[in-house]
Amino acid sequence: MTKSRFLGEFEQYVILAVLRLDQQAYGSSIRQLLHDVIHRDVSIGALYTTLSRLEEKGLVESKMGEATAQRGGRAKKFFVVTGAGKQALQQSRQALDAMWRDVKLAFIEVAR
Repeated sequence: MTKSRFLGEFEQYVILAVLRLDQQAYGSSIRQLLHDVIHRDVSIGALYTTLSRLEEKGLVESKMGEATAQRGGRAKKFFVVTGAGKQALQQSRQALDAMWRDVKLAFIEVAR
C-alpha cells in the first residue's frame, strides 16, 4: 500500500460510520453517529469535505434520494462504501494491528 493509499483517522471513522448506517448513511446521520459513538462533534462542512475526498478516491459513492416534504422538497444524499473503500479500510486496520504488535504501554497513576 503506497502512502497515498493509507486512510487518515477521520477517513476511517467516516467509512466505518457509512458501513454501520448501511442504507441510512447521509450527512446528518453520519454526523450523529460520530458524535454518539466517538464523542466527536464534526461540522457538516468538514464531514462533506471528507466524503467528497473519499468519493474522489473511489472509496465511497453517493446517490440522491427522493425529495421529501419533511425536508422542504430537498433530497438526501446517501453514501455507500465501495469495494475499494472496504479494501482500504481493511489494509489500514492490518497496518495498525501490525504496528501495535508487541507494544506494551505502562500506565503510571498520577496523584491528584
